[in-house]
Amino acid sequence: MQLLETTFWSAGGSRHGMAERLGFSKSKANTLIAGLIEQGLLAESGLQESSGGRRAENLQLHSGLGVLIGVDVGATSLDVAVLRPDLTPLAQHAEAADVRQGPGVVLARVRTLMRELLAQCGFGAKDVLGIGVGVPGPVNFAIGQLVNPPLMPAWDSFSIRDYLREEYVAPVFVDNDVNLMALGELWRLRRSLSNFLVIKVGTGIGCGIVCHGEVYRGAAGSAGDVGHICVDQEGPRCHCGNVGCVEAMAAGPAITRMAIEAANAGESVALATCLREKGRIDAIDVGEASRAGDAAANGIIQRAGNLIGQMLASVVNFFNPSHVFIGGGITRIGPLFLAAVRQSVYQRSLALSTRHLEIQYTPLGTQGGVIGAGVLALHETLKVRGVAP
Repeated sequence: MQLLETTFWSAGGSRHGMAERLGFSKSKANTLIAGLIEQGLLAESGLQESSGGRRAENLQLHSGLGVLIGVDVGATSLDVAVLRPDLTPLAQHAEAADVRQGPGVVLARVRTLMRELLAQCGFGAKDVLGIGVGVPGPVNFAIGQLVNPPLMPAWDSFSIRDYLREEYVAPVFVDNDVNLMALGELWRLRRSLSNFLVIKVGTGIGCGIVCHGEVYRGAAGSAGDVGHICVDQEGPRCHCGNVGCVEAMAAGPAITRMAIEAANAGESVALATCLREKGRIDAIDVGEASRAGDAAANGIIQRAGNLIGQMLASVVNFFNPSHVFIGGGITRIGPLFLAAVRQSVYQRSLALSTRHLEIQYTPLGTQGGVIGAGVLALHETLKVRGVAP
């Protein structure tokens, strides 16, 4: 079990490397590895690059273990992928969706996509090793159910796990979508960073917390729900019932609202033209107007970035992370948003908290959700029942 976990999190390695990481003797490691290879759980995947001596065989989880399914349900999107045990995507599909339609409609589409993608790869339900699902709301991780999710009230206490088990015997694990983004970054980094945050800015705003190398979910699964931190006591009312929440003032819908107001007020020719021609404006349109030098678009982006940075500064002072990775649809808005967040955080946080702090967009980008769902599926499957199908 330890060897399988180590192989997964390190994306493979040599026998000697595995022994060193686990503190095993060379003979013990070789015996265990030989047994796992014989059982079809590990496989040798070619020689590593030479470091001066004899080239070592690289070990990885055996591809014959089966496939993983990663599902990333966003407030306005749906992304499903079939992945190998090493998290290489075999097939993937993304489309627009609306979680307000409820679990019956959305999850029926998820099941259809799962069947289609598996068939596309030549697999069936029996080949699925584990399923990971990310959703945009607080999750009771132990039972895999959403708890009073502000963006998706119809999903409260609905058992996604039981719904998917109607077609699959593989274990199903459900978590908050930004927690899965954090898991994805943790895997990408091979656990080389122990304390960092992942902020998702889209329809809502959430935070994935990695503390001492593990995703921290809190006592009831709602850790990281930073979108409802107040940044203005006189601000607009949020869908959660409070006023001045950063989500209500700086997430995607707020940026769209500010852009429409600027267009209707004649403050931006570019945004007014966009509204007239398309009948709508989204955050990407604001980003394009900003890159073209539109002053109103620049002001909207800087305001949103400053407000998120104001919220983030408090979190940074409290948690003292080494890195903050920002993801979600807002990343397509461009570099000005990131610059505004950084400026606000560095201005408002304590010097000691930001001395070595790095703030950047998530390197995994749009793949973060499904990769994180795959990480969740395999990691938890290993813990719950090893890897036996």
